Amino acid sequence: MRVTDMVMHIDNKLGESSRRTVEKVLGSARGVIQASFNDRRPHLMLVSYDTDTTSSFEILAQVAGQQLGVERCG
Repeated sequence: MRVTDMVMHIDNKLGESSRRTVEKVLGSARGVIQASFNDRRPHLMLVSYDTDTTSSFEILAQVAGQQLGVERCG
């Protein structure tokens, strides 16, 4: 297992309930270890994932599939 982190910028303005739903959906995705929004900067999300199982492109596609604008920041 090789774990790495990625920061994503969510373009949509989401309320707390919507952010928790995104965290839950993404957190249960194959290869994702943890997904959490930054409470002080609610448009930023940190995702830890196993690069042997998934890729940043797959994770971005999963978020975009939830009708959200998203891009990788780092």
